[in-house]
Amino acid sequence: MTMTTMTLEQVMTVVKELPPELRQEVGDFALFLRQRRPKHRTSAPRFDWMGALKELREQYTSVELQHKAVEWRSEYLLKTNQ
Repeated sequence: MTMTTMTLEQVMTVVKELPPELRQEVGDFALFLRQRRPKHRTSAPRFDWMGALKELREQYTSVELQHKAVEWRSEYLLKTNQ
């Protein structure tokens, strides 16, 4: 089964053919979908963290540093949740 995207006009045509109580359900569902969708970022991403670990550059590769970051985060969470 293939999924195709309906145009707004196609959706409106289908909705117009529905009885009023089903139109209300379609409207309620559309509002629900809009509400659960994540909000768009309103500000530019911050990069104030850049360079925070540069003293570790000689000690770890980028991949090793990623693994260490996960390890440090896990240790921190275990420590703060006890």
